[in-house]
Amino acid sequence: MTRVLIVDDHRLFRSGVRAELGDSIEVVGEAEDVETAVKAIAEHQPDVVLLDVHMPGGGGQEVLRRVLGAGSQVRFLALSVSDAAEDVIGVIRGGARGYVTKNISGKELTDAIRRVAEGDAVFSPRLAGFVLDAFASSEAPSIDPELDSLTQREREVLRLIARGYAYKEIAKELFISVKTVETHVSSVLRKLQLSNRHELSRWATARRLV
Repeated sequence: MTRVLIVDDHRLFRSGVRAELGDSIEVVGEAEDVETAVKAIAEHQPDVVLLDVHMPGGGGQEVLRRVLGAGSQVRFLALSVSDAAEDVIGVIRGGARGYVTKNISGKELTDAIRRVAEGDAVFSPRLAGFVLDAFASSEAPSIDPELDSLTQREREVLRLIARGYAYKEIAKELFISVKTVETHVSSVLRKLQLSNRHELSRWATARRLV
């Protein structure tokens, strides 16, 4: 049976993944941030790590850097709410074997885990194009100082705002409170010097973040 370790900063989401996987995959451990992830991977030596992209302590890319940089042969499958090109490309370049979004079904996730364990590369359908485009070009991605000024969580909120999500819907999607969503939106507006969510949507669309 394939042995998996779940890395995500939301306890309820980790519990949900366990339930979806059922008895078909052995979950050997969980971690909620970079430090606990690095320790748990070293302790349990799973076949596959289900890795969230945005977490405290540096995110999924930092976990990849530390674990794979130490010579580990464990395989990583990114599982994230984000389907932004820069997130997908970042973790794949960091060494992950696949990237799927959190709207994946339990059956699809089980299949993806097994395929990654066997050495395949697995992507949610619309994400594969990002990876092909990125590796077909030798050019480094351009630097956007305004985008770089936002935290990972602020980027997630921004993308959902641009897609027309209401604050309550964003809160449910990201497992945070409506008040926290409002705080993130205010911070993004301030940093980007914008006035309202309509301007945020146009800004995000212009940068192909939607």
